[in-house]
Amino acid sequence: MTSTLLPLFVAVPLLAAGVAAFAGRRYRWPSVLLLVVLGSLTAGSAALVAVTSGGAVFAAALGGWPGGVAIPFVADVFSALVMTVASGLTLVSCWFALVSGTGRHPLFAPLVLVLISGVNGALLTADLFNLFVFIEVMLLPSYGLLVLARKGTGTLRSVVGSRLYVTFNLFVSTVFLAGVALVYGTAGTVNLAELSAAAAESDLTAAAVAVCLFALAMKAAVVPVHGWLARAYPSTSPAVTAMFSALHTKVAIYAIYRIYAIVFEGDEQWLWIGVALFSATMVVGVLGAIGETRMRSILAFHMVSQIGYILLGVALFTPLGLAAGIFYLLHHMIVKSSLFLSAGAIETRYGTDVLSDLRNRVGREPVLTVVFGVAALSLAGLPPFSGFFAKLMLITGAVEAGQVVAAVIALVVSLITLMSMLKIFNAVFAPTVTGSFRREDRLVAETPPTSLRLVAPGAVLAAVTLALGLGAQGLFDLATVAAAGLIDTTDYVKAVLP
Repeated sequence: MTSTLLPLFVAVPLLAAGVAAFAGRRYRWPSVLLLVVLGSLTAGSAALVAVTSGGAVFAAALGGWPGGVAIPFVADVFSALVMTVASGLTLVSCWFALVSGTGRHPLFAPLVLVLISGVNGALLTADLFNLFVFIEVMLLPSYGLLVLARKGTGTLRSVVGSRLYVTFNLFVSTVFLAGVALVYGTAGTVNLAELSAAAAESDLTAAAVAVCLFALAMKAAVVPVHGWLARAYPSTSPAVTAMFSALHTKVAIYAIYRIYAIVFEGDEQWLWIGVALFSATMVVGVLGAIGETRMRSILAFHMVSQIGYILLGVALFTPLGLAAGIFYLLHHMIVKSSLFLSAGAIETRYGTDVLSDLRNRVGREPVLTVVFGVAALSLAGLPPFSGFFAKLMLITGAVEAGQVVAAVIALVVSLITLMSMLKIFNAVFAPTVTGSFRREDRLVAETPPTSLRLVAPGAVLAAVTLALGLGAQGLFDLATVAAAGLIDTTDYVKAVLP
């Protein structure tokens, strides 16, 4: 029964998008439909986590064709966990978008519904060509969301960032499709189950799949192909930035974990490449953040750095390393969205996210200060938040795998991350201490604080990262089951090709 319901994770939001697209500008029900569908997807994905938590794998073959020909949808605890967090964060981001005004655009609801449909399809498919198709389904509405803004609030920066995003992703899609074609030409199939251990059997197939992994690494913003993210993401509205941070690069990361586990079976001879690239990504990302002067630009570079941490898990390819990487993936999706939404609340309230322009303006907002501070400390890896447990397990896994240099880099980058987050905190949130109570200080004190309606979405996610830190064992147990499914892919392959 569970297997037959898997296509609904794609079909329901896609159909809802079609219905919402016909609504007139004066109707509000598409926003209600959006929230209801996203809430249902989150609940359904959580139920999927429950039924797969013991290691079960469910598969559905669409079209009635035999295995290897039908469109395969497969769910295990790994895909279910990522779907749950992705749907939940999209829901919270849409909540913020509706409060801030961006979500009131008549095209917002249908575009987001198509986007989440593509995300779910990419997380569920076990076919490289269909992965390409669903990535394109994700990208098409994203182009519209990038430039979506309230009337009169669009900027040249958003147009330039959107142009870069579209151009780069079209190039990445071309490279990925070329890789899929090469895989089919060398192996005669693009079904992941049929490609199990194919890299060891054919060097040509291994090279073809490597092209696909290279394209996915570009989409995940791995150094040296990372600059597009730091320029494109901060150029759109805060709600869309938060949404994209939880979806696009994370789907690429999920695909890298899945493909390398099935096709290469964790072949150790190539892992050193990943360790080197992902360690460099940690360093370059955090150094880029130091030189930025806007809140969302700093957070975008931190996002690049944290992607290096997440992917280090697959480069270690040990039970602990993979489990830590998966835990880190889920933690980062939540924390980064919280930070972007808190920054978005400030930008919506004060009209800017430039640090120098915000100085002496936000320092008397205790609620917003606490919300941002909790997420920032979690990002830096301090206890008792989820980031501490994630980094502790990842560094421990690196040491156990003999990658001591990578462990040291991860630790040092964490300290630099804390320093750069203090840069934001001191510039934006810390009240200025002066010898006299100046006129501008009095005016700031009399300015009403940011509406709790804007602060609440980020606050909810900050509370989640605290809860995950205090109860990390439960999520880590699920991540351990997911890691076991990547080390031994037998059940996954059998589910696709019974």
